[in-house]
Amino acid sequence: MNANIKEVMLKSARSLYGSLPTIVGAILLIGLVSAAVPKSYYGMLFSRNPVVDSFIGSAVGSVLAGNPVTSYILGGEFLKQGVSLVAVTSFIVAWVTVGVVQYPAEAILLGRKFATYRNISAFFLAIVVAVITVAVVSIL
Repeated sequence: MNANIKEVMLKSARSLYGSLPTIVGAILLIGLVSAAVPKSYYGMLFSRNPVVDSFIGSAVGSVLAGNPVTSYILGGEFLKQGVSLVAVTSFIVAWVTVGVVQYPAEAILLGRKFATYRNISAFFLAIVVAVITVAVVSIL
């Protein structure tokens, strides 16, 4: 193996090892929040106003980040409770793309400025994607 490749791999391994406590902490915190907040509570957060609900969905999804499979299950439950499709879509997109809980780890690994801009843009883009998605679904 080339000496440069070995050096790069060694640096990458050290960097990953150094950031491991932060990553594990973020994962544990996500699990704790997901377990502590009852799923039925989410449905009570929404106001039944699609515009307001898209912001609420994006905000809740940003704070309570998780994996896509869980978000689909929660989204189905929200729809059964009468939450608007735009709110559910905004929630799902933000749940997967925005990470307030993971922000410290992301800031350490990728830089604070990048992490901040990425999370802010992902928050607002979750709302935009939700509105466009619901508009397209209503056309179909």
